[in-house]
Amino acid sequence: MDVNLELYKVFYYVASTLSFSEASRQLFISQSAVSQSVKTLEKKLNHPLFIRSTKKVSLTPEGEILFSHVKPAMELLNGGEALLSNANALNGQLRIGASDTICRYFLIDYLRRFHQDHPNVRIKVTNSTSIGCVDLLENRQVDLIVCNFPNSRLYGHTRMKTVKEFEDVFVANPTCFPIEEKPMELKQLLDFPILMLSSKSTTSEYLHRFFAAQGMNLAPEIELNSNDLLIDLARIGLGFACVPDYMLTDREKNLVRVNLTQPLPRRRMVLVPHPSVPLPQAAERFVEYFPEI
Repeated sequence: MDVNLELYKVFYYVASTLSFSEASRQLFISQSAVSQSVKTLEKKLNHPLFIRSTKKVSLTPEGEILFSHVKPAMELLNGGEALLSNANALNGQLRIGASDTICRYFLIDYLRRFHQDHPNVRIKVTNSTSIGCVDLLENRQVDLIVCNFPNSRLYGHTRMKTVKEFEDVFVANPTCFPIEEKPMELKQLLDFPILMLSSKSTTSEYLHRFFAAQGMNLAPEIELNSNDLLIDLARIGLGFACVPDYMLTDREKNLVRVNLTQPLPRRRMVLVPHPSVPLPQAAERFVEYFPEI
């Protein structure tokens, strides 16, 4: 018998709910379309399937027999659709290495978007310095890293994707130091206490190399492992803190950026996978969230 599968589908929803209106709501079609489909099926089968009254709907004996066969068939079809849907969903784990600063001020929005799009993926973030992140990558403890470049540990890596450019700036509390509007020379800057990241960071490597190229010796007063703490110390007047420009927000109203006659060269933030290990599917999808700069 030539019966459209859609007719059995409508019958299944009406028989399951014993309500033409509820079936129409679940099928996203009009109640009249539900009624017409049921009438068409009854005509094709030459049997009444429902007893209709003003208060309720019930199955006829023929309807009961048909429902006992249609129900397992529809549940099998629905189960198959669910399996295909889950097959298309991204699963697995995403393992990322990044510094506290990069996580908080750059990666957090990307992680939020990725998690919203792929809630079944487990996300593991391991914090380390940009230099330490390379160790995590090479030891296969993470799938990819987001770190600063130049980076002494990355010069042998060719698979790098630039995801941001930024500038390092010096900030200070103007009520504690005589900061003028006109640009300050580098030599003058070194007359003040310098607050910067520790010697195990790419920022320290980069700053020492830059000042040495100018024939100057950079001797920081304080070296820490946290850019946020550097800003806190600059806020209370302990010195001039060197931090990435993307960290500065409206909340830093009691700090000013120190203009230099010779600004520090811009740096890059790069996304780096392992040089020889293929990326897992979750990591590949995450990389797609970042446009090439």
